[in-house]
Amino acid sequence: MVEQAKFSAKLLHPRFWLVWFGVGIARLLLLLPLRWQMKIGAAIGRLAMKFVKSRVNIAKRNIELCFPQLSPSEQTALLTRNFEETGKAIFDTVSAWWWPDSKIHRHMQINGQEFVEEARAQGHGVILFAVHCLPLEMGARIFGQFQPGVGVYRPHNNPVIEYLQVKGRLRSNKALVPKRDMRQMVRSLRATDVIWYTADQDFGRSSAIFIPFFAVKDAATITGATTLAKLGKAKVLPFFVERNHDDSGYNIEIMAPLTDFPGENEVVDATRGNRIVEQIISRNPAQYMWLHRRFKTRPDIDTPSLYH
Repeated sequence: MVEQAKFSAKLLHPRFWLVWFGVGIARLLLLLPLRWQMKIGAAIGRLAMKFVKSRVNIAKRNIELCFPQLSPSEQTALLTRNFEETGKAIFDTVSAWWWPDSKIHRHMQINGQEFVEEARAQGHGVILFAVHCLPLEMGARIFGQFQPGVGVYRPHNNPVIEYLQVKGRLRSNKALVPKRDMRQMVRSLRATDVIWYTADQDFGRSSAIFIPFFAVKDAATITGATTLAKLGKAKVLPFFVERNHDDSGYNIEIMAPLTDFPGENEVVDATRGNRIVEQIISRNPAQYMWLHRRFKTRPDIDTPSLYH
């Protein structure tokens, strides 16, 4: 469990100067009003579409696979909006890491805290069942204003970014746990802590079952929520965060605990989980992380890739 960001003089090595320069620019841009930041972010997202064609193709294919009912023009419009929202997410992240609590409070709206409080008062840990929506960093920072929790994260390969993300994420939360440390997650839940959990990405064949996700009938899906809820004696609460339609702030909704979870078996639970993920994404599909190759793992190793 990581409870403190550790600074080292090695982080000042010349090979990291470009990263620090980018950090300085980001800190300066945070002086701008939020709506101006979002306009700059949207422009960055549109510009990125011209240079990261591989990611554009991945997002385009994901949207085609998940929303075949949309016309080609509607799919293209969603793709463009998604890249604009991805550019805005740069500012969501740096704001979540560096805004003071007073500014967080001015730009947040949160509903459903009572479900967390009730579960913990009954002696249960809480699993916030979230998705990889673009403002998720800000969602965690906002949530920590009333209930510091434990974040599940992937350590970054760049030591400067790793230091900054740990320092930023601990601004209003108590600890971070590497995503493969299931034992520590269970310990935290047994201590009635709150953890974030996401099951909406493709983590490979070894830990997956293949069940429907939107219009894709055989998407690789992990079943860790069942294990965590069972071993941690935890309640599972769906968690939704979005940036307001006018970019003036952020909304969080924490939903009631799932009943009869864990259920009959992990396949039933994971299928139910995917339906919840779909519902959360559908509330604001442009703010979902479509850049990930969600369907890269196929049921049969010889099955052709869904990505051209």
